[in-house]
Amino acid sequence: MYVPPSMRLEREQAWELIDRHGLAALIGPDLEATHLPLILERSEGELGTLYGHFARANPQWRTLDGNRALAIFSGPHAYISPSWYASQPAVPTWNYLAVHATGSLELLNDEDTRSLLDRSLAHYEPALLDSLGREREYLSKMQAGVVGFRLRIETLTGKAKLGRQRSRADQEGVEAALAESRDPQARLLWRHMQKLAKEEQGT
Repeated sequence: MYVPPSMRLEREQAWELIDRHGLAALIGPDLEATHLPLILERSEGELGTLYGHFARANPQWRTLDGNRALAIFSGPHAYISPSWYASQPAVPTWNYLAVHATGSLELLNDEDTRSLLDRSLAHYEPALLDSLGREREYLSKMQAGVVGFRLRIETLTGKAKLGRQRSRADQEGVEAALAESRDPQARLLWRHMQKLAKEEQGT
């Protein structure tokens, strides 16, 4: 992914985007892709480790064990109209946030896969873990249908294409339009812009 220095996310910012937008496109050397949620463990390795599971019926897991893979996380995005800029003339563009994580994928054994499924429930819906925890036989049947894996992140690249190279007046015009948009993605992008601006100002 091409990332100009002014658009690069720091490691912690990239981690936060993964936590907030955990559905990834996982792509292997054969360019097959699977969309699936991944859980980030920040403490495992310098750049962290991603955990997830395939449906056992999905043949991709057979080709990825021991091979490099790319996980693409897409954050909020929105069309940017040139009419929102104070400076004219201007052209339309698209603003977005994204993170690419690459590394070697390793399949998990049955015990680690079970632990991963418990962690996934605890991450997304802790109350469900309590109720399903009493249905061990049912969970065992469900586990038989999945294949767990970890991806130790070797490269982590985050990009925030937010038009911050433009004048403050242009940025304010974009922010105002996004804040008033009826598109949830546009409003979420605006909130990210506000957060990143505060982080840069140290407030």
